[in-house]
Parts: sequence; C-alpha cells; structure tokens
Amino acid sequence: MRTCRLLQALSLVLSLATIGAAAKPPAPSHGVDLSAIDPQVNPCQDFYMYACGNWKKNNPIPADKPIWGRFEQLEERNLHELRGLLQQAAQAGAKATPLQRKVGDFYAACMNRAAIGRRGAAPLRPTLAAIAALRRRTQLPALVARLQREGAGAGPRFYAYPDAHNVMHVIANVDQGGLGLPSRSYYLKTDAHSVKLRQQYLAYAAKLFELAGKPRHQAEEDAAAALRLETDLAQAARSRVWRRDPNHTYHRMSLRQLQQMTPGWNWKTYFRGVDAPAIGPVNVASRRFVRVLNHLAASEPLPVWRAYLELHALSQAAPYLSHPFVAADFNFNGRILEGAKKNLPRWERCTRYTDRQLGMALGRLYVQRYFPPQAKAKALRMVEAIQAALGSDIQQLTWMTPATKQKALIKLHAIANMIGYPHRWRDYRPLAVSRRNFYADIARSAAFNLHRDLVKIGHPLDRHHWQMTPPTVNAYYSPTRNIIVFPAGILQPPFYDPYADAASNLGAMGVVIGHENTHGFDDEGSRYGPHGNLHNWWTAADKRNFDQRERCLVKEYSGFTVNGRQHLNGRLTLGENTADNGGIRIAFMALLTDLAKSNTNIYAAAPGSRYSPAQRFFLSYGQIWCENATPQIQALRARVDPHSPGRYRVNGVVSNFNAFAHAFHCGPGSAMVRGPKACRVW
Repeated sequence: MRTCRLLQALSLVLSLATIGAAAKPPAPSHGVDLSAIDPQVNPCQDFYMYACGNWKKNNPIPADKPIWGRFEQLEERNLHELRGLLQQAAQAGAKATPLQRKVGDFYAACMNRAAIGRRGAAPLRPTLAAIAALRRRTQLPALVARLQREGAGAGPRFYAYPDAHNVMHVIANVDQGGLGLPSRSYYLKTDAHSVKLRQQYLAYAAKLFELAGKPRHQAEEDAAAALRLETDLAQAARSRVWRRDPNHTYHRMSLRQLQQMTPGWNWKTYFRGVDAPAIGPVNVASRRFVRVLNHLAASEPLPVWRAYLELHALSQAAPYLSHPFVAADFNFNGRILEGAKKNLPRWERCTRYTDRQLGMALGRLYVQRYFPPQAKAKALRMVEAIQAALGSDIQQLTWMTPATKQKALIKLHAIANMIGYPHRWRDYRPLAVSRRNFYADIARSAAFNLHRDLVKIGHPLDRHHWQMTPPTVNAYYSPTRNIIVFPAGILQPPFYDPYADAASNLGAMGVVIGHENTHGFDDEGSRYGPHGNLHNWWTAADKRNFDQRERCLVKEYSGFTVNGRQHLNGRLTLGENTADNGGIRIAFMALLTDLAKSNTNIYAAAPGSRYSPAQRFFLSYGQIWCENATPQIQALRARVDPHSPGRYRVNGVVSNFNAFAHAFHCGPGSAMVRGPKACRVW
C-alpha cells in the first residue's frame, strides 16, 4: 500500500504533465508498480497476467473478504482514515461539534457489543408483534410500509425519480422488489448449484426464525412459506437485461389508474405508511410485478404473508443485533454467497454502517481532512481534458453522420461534473442518534433517508444530488441528470498519484474519467438527450451502425467465462464494456495531446526508462484491475453485476485497441490482437 496520499498533496499540484519538484519527496514506487508485473508472461498473449501476475501471487484474498484488488486496497485505506475520524468524534465529548457528535454517537453505539448483546432480539420485538397481529388483508400495505421505513426490503420498491420524459419533474415510482436472494434467477434456475443455494437460504431463514424464538418445526415451515412467496414475486420480476432499456420501465399513470389496476392493494394506505407526500402521477416501472403483488395480497394465506414479512424484518435487522444474528447473517450472505472465510472486524463493519447511514455527515469530516477545496478545481481540469478528447473522438468517427455528431457534442458539452464532494451538504439535524441503542439508530436513520428521498416527489429536480458518499472508491454517470460524479475517495493512488507521470495517471484515473463520460453514449445512456429526457437524437442509419458495433461487444464478452464454466452475460455487461473500450481510447487521446506539448514520442522509452509512455499507460490501466476473487463471488457477480471481471476489463479492452499492439509490438495472431474482429463503438 502506498504511503503518500493524493488528497494530502493535491493542494500542491495536480497536472496532466509529469510532476516536478514537490514539498515532499516522492516514494520510489509511484506510477506503474513494477513489482506487480510478471515478466515470465508474454504481454501479447495475456496482458492482464503480465501486468498483474506477481501482484496476484503476492496478494491473497484476506479471510474476511470475498474479493481483493486495487479498488479494495484503496477502500481499506479510506476505511482506516474514516475509523480515525470516527474514533476522534466518539471520544471528543463536550468539545465535539454537532456533526462530530452525531457520527461519533452512531459509531460508539455500534461498537458497544456488550449492550447490543444484552438486548438480543428485543429491539425488533415491536415490529415482530405488529406482524403477528396481521389478521386482515387490508393491513398488508401499512405493514409493508412500516418495514420499509425501518430499512427492510419487503414488497414493492417505492422511490422518487425524475419523469423520464420531463426530468425536471420528480414523480413517484413503484417498482419490483421484495426478494431476499440477489436476483430473480436465484429462484428460477434449476441447476444443482441454484437448488443447493435455495436450500441454504431456507436453512438461513429457519435459523433467523429460531433465534427469534420459534420452535424448529415452525421455523422450517415458515421459511418454506416465505420462499414460496418470494419465488412468486421473482417470477413476476423482469430480468436485469430487460430493464436496461429505459422504455421498458416507463409507464406513467395517475394514482387512480394504478389503484384500478391493483384493487387489492390500497396504495393510499401504503403511501401514507411510508410518509410520502401528496402523490400525483406515478411511474409503474414493472406493471407485471404490481399485478402479481395485487394477486398475492388477495390469494396467499395470511400465515404465509406473516412468515414472509417476519423473514424480511429479521434479515434486515440481523447484522445490527446480537452475535447469534450477526453470525447467521454472515454465514449465508458472507460465507455461502460470497466465499469470505470470516466476518469483517467490528470496527470495519461499524465504519461502513456509519458511511451508509450518515454518509454525507461523515463525508464532510473526511473531505475537511483529506480533500481541500482547491483540489476540486485542479481535478476538474483533468476531467475537462478527457472531455475535450471525447469531443475530438466524436468528430473523427467515420460511422456517424455530421447531424448526429452535432447532437452528440451538444450532449457532451451539457454534462455537469461533480468533483470530490457536493456543493451543498445534507442537513442531519432532524435525525436523532443515541449512543445507547444501536438498532434504534439504524431504524431511525433508515426512516430519515427514506423520507429525504420521498419528499422530492412533486418538486423540481435537484440535478446536483449525490448518490455516493465522498469517501467512496467509485464514480458514476447519471443519464437523467447528465452528470458525472467523482468522489474524493477515488481521487487517490493508484488511480491518481501526484508524484506519477502523465501516462500512469491517464492510464488509471484518466480511463476511469473517460469510462464515465462514455456512459452517456452507451446502450442505455445514448437513449437520453442533453437535458436527461428520454429522447432519440439518432438518425436511423446512425442508430443501426451503433447497434451493429454494440453487438460486436455482446458477442465478444459473452465468450468469456468465470470459474471455467459460467459465461458472462454480454448484454448485461454491455454498458460497462462499451465504457471501458471507449474510455481507454479517450484517455489515450488525452495523453497524445499532453505529450505533443513537449514533442515526446509516446512509443519511445526515455533514456534510463524501461517502458515507453504508451506502455506505462497500458500497464497503469491493467494494474487498477488486479484482483483475486473467490469462486462464489465470481459466480454471483456473473449473474448480477453489469461489470465484467478485472481480467476481461483488461484483456477484452486492449485486444480491441491497435495502439496497445503497437506499444507492445504484438503481431497478427497474438491473443491480445483481435485484428479484423476488433470491436469499437467510441
């Protein structure tokens, strides 16, 4: 792990060019990690293993992790920094600011294992008693709403979201939900592995029921009943691939029309129960799901509904209750589903919970310490350089007509960039936090965050709303807002290093920036106009050319496998694969522009240097995806994750890019040279 943080030095310098003298001498390992490279591997045959082979050998998966890579290493470092902030806040006493006191009390309550252990399941008793009192079907909407306020995922999803055809207007959205397993396929597949997983899920559910006080035979009966109801909901749910087309999930109607479509589910009662504001139009993202929900509300015996609701209440609460509940939760969700050998240490779980529930409060303390305000403007310059390269790329495309190019450029120039942290911080004053009752803190914060989302309904869109907390090691593009968010947490080594050269920084963080910009033009993002509305800005011929190029990526990535047998879903991963392939080209163009200022040959190594700038660029890119993963997490992600595994985010990309072949002198027929089969959209 590197010892120099970007965020401590960004106030001194942030440049695309090679970093010069700084106030603090750089460590010798900045930029490309030479120790990670396996020189025994031919880069033209398997570039991922060339760039990461020794890293993979020297970085086994920790027992408490299902996956360990460069993202996870940086996340771990950020967590240690957050832990320091939380410990300081928890011990500050009377000197604490209101913000410190709130996050410090939350963290302290979580760390008080003795108090949590003494309470056992008692914090959940009022909710379980309310479920046990279910005697009439008309009580279901209010009861589901209560569970959702407390953080449980029972029943339909309900949230505020911009109207896809008028994004400045935020409306109510009703969607599919209510599953305990990661996706619908876990309920429907009939292979031996899926059948075994469902049996293990049954055992987990029964264990939770027993811990709540039920005899074994009743616990097993209730677990089976809950699984049957979840299976019915899963059959009604749409697949992740089907949902990638935003037109499939747009069905705007009035509340009256929704109620007529589902007469057995009182939506006014439900909306009142989740503390929603007055509801005007509603987008029903999955009509089939709400129809089936309506049918099940009228037909399933109430004992089945009680079992289902109890399971969701217990599974949501289990990580925050006494040790037996925590152990049961980890055994299924951590060990069985993901392959971790032991649970995370208590401090790490409590830090993650605080970031999840009070993330903008904790994030504010984080950026005050690790991301000074001037870093925002300096990081923005790198983003703008990448966007300039994307503009040049669009203008140079041979398959797109001038009319569509002009519209693409209009959309590109309308993208808003959010760097480091939001311009307006969230107000947590209405949220009560106690050092003495951790589960109550969890329930109150869940209700607070749900309310904060729902009050947006009926109001104009806040384009600058953040969906990630500042310490997050990630970034995202929002098509309805046409914004890109780069949290402070990812603007650190190995993604960006102020002591590294331009090639290394652009190969890592530059490609991430290019990736997120390209999302505005992938299979999903390309359906939205510059202001975020669903809008077809393509000519028919250009759309056909675009679709043809995307089919190439679908075919390529569908041929990749994990665990030697499970194929990736090229349609599920299409958007991310498009962004990976486009992002690397755009970042490489930015590097060419930067090196041209000093007449540097991108393919020639400088005297005394082992690698050329082009080679350092590709090595830096490859090394951000170094990772080791358990077979379980690989199988899970292949089903539900729209991102390809690290190996294919590297080899699948560089094999499509002739600049890589030129950089490493790869001839025709090399595994990393797809030649005439190469895929390119952007």
